[in-house]
Amino acid sequence: MKELVVISGKGGTGKTSLVASFAALARDAVLADGDVDAADLHLILAPEIRRREEFRSGHGAAIRAGDCVGCGRCAATCRFGAISAAVRPSDGTRIYAIDAGACEGCGVCVWNCPVRAIDFSERICGEWFVSDTRHGSMVHARLAPGAENSGKLVHLVREQARHVAAQNGSEIVLVDGPPGTGCPVIAAMTGTSGVLVVTEPTVSGAHDLARVLELTAHFKIPAAVCINKWDIHPEQADRIEATARDLGATPVGRIRYGKAATAAQRRSLAIVETGDHPLADDVRAVWKRWLESVGGGAEKNP
Repeated sequence: MKELVVISGKGGTGKTSLVASFAALARDAVLADGDVDAADLHLILAPEIRRREEFRSGHGAAIRAGDCVGCGRCAATCRFGAISAAVRPSDGTRIYAIDAGACEGCGVCVWNCPVRAIDFSERICGEWFVSDTRHGSMVHARLAPGAENSGKLVHLVREQARHVAAQNGSEIVLVDGPPGTGCPVIAAMTGTSGVLVVTEPTVSGAHDLARVLELTAHFKIPAAVCINKWDIHPEQADRIEATARDLGATPVGRIRYGKAATAAQRRSLAIVETGDHPLADDVRAVWKRWLESVGGGAEKNP
């Protein structure tokens, strides 16, 4: 089994659109949407959920209003300003309450409460799903607004995708990774068979590509590079490919700019599902070269 991850140094490079096309081109792949902070692969693949689970991570404090004696020690020790005075509805007594959105889950208030009136429960930070799509099984997730530990959720999504792939006898796990170079990206790509970095021929695209290739080199992960919308600045595209080679990555192709990609998205389709035209051919060529670069061969011809 090979685990292949598509990432980008910045958002908006076309990463998810490419993953949707690769899903259509792969044979018996299991898909994983690792961009849990802003998941959108489901917008193209329209998954039907067959399993739904809570994602729990960290802890949050909550004061039991009936047990609070109003001493204020919790508010005095909270360094995040998450605790403020309140009024007990039953008798109008001054007590304290915790703003769940501001609580960092450090537990100091719990340790300092003299009457043990503060619960410290595990937090529900989102949900994860196992679904069916027209191109196979898909594991994806939804992180709750403001919730943390997205790297932990990315790891969970990958773990479940590998489990589903083992059950299905699938040859490939295809991961739509998050953008950037932070913790979620590291969680998405460490230990994988190969990474495809999608970039654009712009100054910011070149800068962020260099940063993410430093990351792949640090973790010794084979990296390939694809330039999306290369024809809007051919000279910059040439420079980016040269930089990629200098940093140890393998350029595996270019994809031209075209309105057909947007038209396909409006129909909830991958570009390779809309017929034979140059833009779709570019995507097919990138997929084939990337598979060859990682020693894979699990593909079909839709």
